[in-house]
Amino acid sequence: MDYSLSAWLGALAGTIVGVAIYVPSIRVIEQRMRAMIAAQGDDTLDEKLSIGRRIILAIDVAICATVGYWIGSALGSPAPHL
Repeated sequence: MDYSLSAWLGALAGTIVGVAIYVPSIRVIEQRMRAMIAAQGDDTLDEKLSIGRRIILAIDVAICATVGYWIGSALGSPAPHL
């Protein structure tokens, strides 16, 4: 397994993109969750929203960092010798 600088920079860029995607999208998701939970008459709104935010952030950052690492390693690797 190759741990090149370009792959790690790609993972860092992917993490930044993941957080940048998370911030505006969580507002929309939170509004819909609030409406859904309020319709059900559930009293544990803040707890459910907190758990939902954490899960979404973890999945978003993990996927974007992995894709960034893959792109960075693909773009930064030298051409194979024939």
